[in-house]
Amino acid sequence: MDDWWGREVHGALPRLFLDHFHRTSLVTENGDDLAGFLVGFMSPSIPDTAYIHFAGVNPAFRGVGLARRLYETFFALAWADGRNTVHALTSPQNTSSVAFHRSMGFTVTPASAHDGPGKDKVLFHRAIT
Repeated sequence: MDDWWGREVHGALPRLFLDHFHRTSLVTENGDDLAGFLVGFMSPSIPDTAYIHFAGVNPAFRGVGLARRLYETFFALAWADGRNTVHALTSPQNTSSVAFHRSMGFTVTPASAHDGPGKDKVLFHRAIT
């Protein structure tokens, strides 16, 4: 994954997410290549909400709608589980993620010091039907 972004990002996806949320996470392969993934879960504390923790598409497979299909599949999983809202977040520097979420119908809200001083984030929220 680090190669996909050109920086270290694997720390944001510790094994516990794959061990405990594999039923609500998605992987797309093309032959032996990982084409894309989405790690999400149904909130155990907010009964109507699902959360997308991390999603990515291999650069070789970008621009063909794969991320959109992963999100739409997750929306269907969330809806089937009785959820009507999906949340996610990113850093303000990740302008491509902000643009993608806007294109998917998410509201975008800046959040200063979301994870502590100097840890600004952009929050995403979308109702699903």
